[in-house]
Amino acid sequence: MTYDQQEAQEHLVAVVAMAGRFPGAPDVERFWENLCAGRESISVLPDRADPAHPDYVPAYGVLERPGEFDAPYFGLSAHDALITDPQQRLLLECAHEALERAGHGGEHRPVTGVFVGAGNNGYAEAVRARIDELPFLDEWQLRQATAPDFVSTRIAYHLDLTGPALTVQTACSTSLVAVHLAVRALLNGECDLALAGGASVVPHLPRLRYTPGGIVAADGHCRAFDADSDGTVAASAVGVVVLRPLPDALADGDHVHAVIRGSAVNNDGRHKAGFTAPSVVGQAEVIRLAHEAAGIDPNEVGYVEAHGTGTALGDPIEVAALSQAFGPATGRTGPCVLGSVKSNIGHADSAAGVVSFIKAVLSVEHGVVPATLHYRSPNPTIDFSSAAFEVNGHTRAWPTEGTRIAGVNALGVGGTNAHVVLEQAPPAVPSEPVGRPQLLVVSGRTPQAADTAAGRLADHLAARPETHLADTAWTLQTGRAHHTYRRFVVADDAPEAVSALRGARRATGPGAPSDAELVFLFPGQGGQHVGMTTELYADEPEFRRHMDEVAEAVTGSLGLDLREVLYPGTETERLAATGQLATIAVGQPAVFAVQYATTALLSSWGLRPSAVTGHSLGAYAAACAAGTFSLVDAARLVAERGRLLGTVPAGAMAAVRLPEEDVLPLLPDDITIGAVNGPGQCTVTGPAASVARWAEELTRRGVEVRVLRIATAGHSPLVEPIARRFAEAVEAVPREQPGVPFLSDTTGSWAGSDDVRSAEYWVRHLRRPVRFGQALDTLFGTPDRVLVEVGPGRTLATLARQHPNYDGKQAVVHLAPHPAEDTSQTATLLAGVGELWARGARVDFAALQDSRSRRRVALPTYPFERRDHLVPAPPEAGAAAAPTPPAPGVPRTAPTAPVPQAVAGAGASITPATDRPPLLGAVLGAFTQALGYPDIDPHDGLFDLGGDSLTAMKLAAWAAASFHVTVKAADVLRSQTPAALAALLDEHGARTGSAGSAGSAEEVPTP
Repeated sequence: MTYDQQEAQEHLVAVVAMAGRFPGAPDVERFWENLCAGRESISVLPDRADPAHPDYVPAYGVLERPGEFDAPYFGLSAHDALITDPQQRLLLECAHEALERAGHGGEHRPVTGVFVGAGNNGYAEAVRARIDELPFLDEWQLRQATAPDFVSTRIAYHLDLTGPALTVQTACSTSLVAVHLAVRALLNGECDLALAGGASVVPHLPRLRYTPGGIVAADGHCRAFDADSDGTVAASAVGVVVLRPLPDALADGDHVHAVIRGSAVNNDGRHKAGFTAPSVVGQAEVIRLAHEAAGIDPNEVGYVEAHGTGTALGDPIEVAALSQAFGPATGRTGPCVLGSVKSNIGHADSAAGVVSFIKAVLSVEHGVVPATLHYRSPNPTIDFSSAAFEVNGHTRAWPTEGTRIAGVNALGVGGTNAHVVLEQAPPAVPSEPVGRPQLLVVSGRTPQAADTAAGRLADHLAARPETHLADTAWTLQTGRAHHTYRRFVVADDAPEAVSALRGARRATGPGAPSDAELVFLFPGQGGQHVGMTTELYADEPEFRRHMDEVAEAVTGSLGLDLREVLYPGTETERLAATGQLATIAVGQPAVFAVQYATTALLSSWGLRPSAVTGHSLGAYAAACAAGTFSLVDAARLVAERGRLLGTVPAGAMAAVRLPEEDVLPLLPDDITIGAVNGPGQCTVTGPAASVARWAEELTRRGVEVRVLRIATAGHSPLVEPIARRFAEAVEAVPREQPGVPFLSDTTGSWAGSDDVRSAEYWVRHLRRPVRFGQALDTLFGTPDRVLVEVGPGRTLATLARQHPNYDGKQAVVHLAPHPAEDTSQTATLLAGVGELWARGARVDFAALQDSRSRRRVALPTYPFERRDHLVPAPPEAGAAAAPTPPAPGVPRTAPTAPVPQAVAGAGASITPATDRPPLLGAVLGAFTQALGYPDIDPHDGLFDLGGDSLTAMKLAAWAAASFHVTVKAADVLRSQTPAALAALLDEHGARTGSAGSAGSAEEVPTP
């Protein structure tokens, strides 16, 4: 089949990501490494042996630290995490990781369904055995936290997935049946993306007993299809895969690991010896149906990942069923290889099917078939002589030529069988090379998580220097959730990104609020230079389009093309352009053009101002951004303003570092204040000769004065002769009310909507001093505002940082390099965008990147900050239970936290601290028991601690019973904090002690 045939693709489903936890492997990469290396990850547990009962098998496929979980990340309290089945917790984490690996971990993902299952692991009984120590726990809450019914819906809720959410339970075939159901839902249009998989996690290891002819292997090894096989070994595992219709995956740049050609599910019915016995008829039929759905000839299949339990009954029946379904081996160029992952990790029960599926996907993708361990000679009860199969006893390259096709078999006790046909993915279309810097973003719910995410990304890129950085940026920007604490770098290639991520160049957000308030500051003339925004004009179509609009709008009035001035081609043209740009008639429209095109580019990226202001000339770009002037009208008005200013007598401006009140007595009659940029930042304006003499005189006195590169005395009496003609020019253009607040640089305060619509305002603006310092006073009155300089240079950003109200924490961002800097314009702009994002701005990253040429790539997933949340084994099992050792070869990567107080100190009285009122102490004790955190502050919020409406109901019931007052859940939800609830109880007349009487600390009611 050719993948470019649309009709054929419509019935195919892509595997776009995988995640899991396996014995001996915390992730899919380590799992594959172990398989290829032929490692057995079954742990021998001497402490589980019992000399009195030698038939107990001290071996298990152990999952590393099954009780650890990042409860705050998913909004759960420590109490809720403690009572929730580890299977549900780990499936939730793996589902989150799988979506991130797929590049669909952000909020704008396709409609996503969930198809998962889990088994019974006894955790509910462990919690129930200690229910008396958990006073805020009831049976309904316990069932929600531990019953398999809620496995899929918990994932859908916490990850905000709105497609079908189905929990599957078919014993050992559960998770492969889940894959089949996900495929059908995708092809039926019920969802556009699907999570499928399962979990089998036993947190308290059981004692497994060997019975001759039974399921458990006597020596703790699974020898699938081998002459010495005598059973399997139990294991814990979790696996989740992300599936998507192949046409969608290819069109959207997803990484396709393999393609599902077809699948089938059936049941043996009564075609077997008993309920738990397997059936050749049923198994053969499901394989035949899967081949038919896939549209393949069995001879095309090169590898089957079998159920392969190593049991005396199961293996011979499975091979017989495969042989019957595949038919005679005639026509094959080589044998079909059989494998079983259970020889590596053991039998993972409900997760067994998806673990086999993940192994087969990796085999198809990499063209390698890992060894089936312990296979020495064929089981004599299996007839391999007439079959097309041979067991793979050693890791080897895929044994067939052409397209790789594999089958995955899963068989459940009770007779539900599943089979999936996988095919090699079509060749990926390589991403187009990108010759511009890239903005890489990472984030975390805590500062530590954000730093860890940056470090992990650096390690990943260091190990893969050939990584396509634009694909990396695209995946991070659009495929991940953006949390409160944010880090970013701008880099040209992977080595530069690694250096920046590990060093001081990594930029850090302070903990971003949602929807940052952006204030655009537009500078005046002075920062213009030939070549400014050359990179943006060449590389950013949106910038180029709007720059062209401005240039074409003013070509007639200027008598030249601004683009030829800004972007000259030859050195001769450059020299001529430098002279033209120095004139006010050309310089002003050029600055406006850059400001307008940059604003339009930012807007296309989702960055729009919540308020605007300008400095002198910059007020016109501000008014245009606010909607007062249209683009064409604003551009022509600026050009006319520049032309008129060019007709006034030669003037000059000079900056002096003195307060306005100190400057005024020093001024001669023909020089006035042109701008007050801060308490000690003034600009004077007047005739050129007078300004030059005055500057020399003050310099001799030791005063810092700098003559500016502006050949016009703006904001001085020299402009009065042009006032009437300029007023007429303003009157000639439509003026609308500003759509966003407009901060006047003439008054330093917010302008009324009618002010900026009047011609008189703009005439006063031309003549009167600029009061930008007062404008900064107004802006810094709200510290959470983000000030963004839009235009050439960084004059206004510098003035803002020099302002006395600037404390270093407020965000002041510039988007263009200084003319003297040898810095990439694009890199500076992207660094500014990164800073805005780090401060909480919502960036439309899909618009920032050219998504049509980008691909999603696998990157490190969120660094969960896990803590232990595990109820000890029930007392009757506790005597035999022992701490779970780590699986072989897996380092301990997370610290072990103490058992939450909800169990460790459960039932004990919570004595209030001596420096707190007894009533508050009682409430704090109740919060501690209900939420599971031992050190709750009186002002901690209920929701911040993972509480919910159910918690509020229980706290209300406790308060009503303890203090004999009327308290409702709504009261607790409104109060939120222990301090507020204690105050409310006090208002209601609650008193500590029995029956509401005052009492000592020992008499405080406790949960």
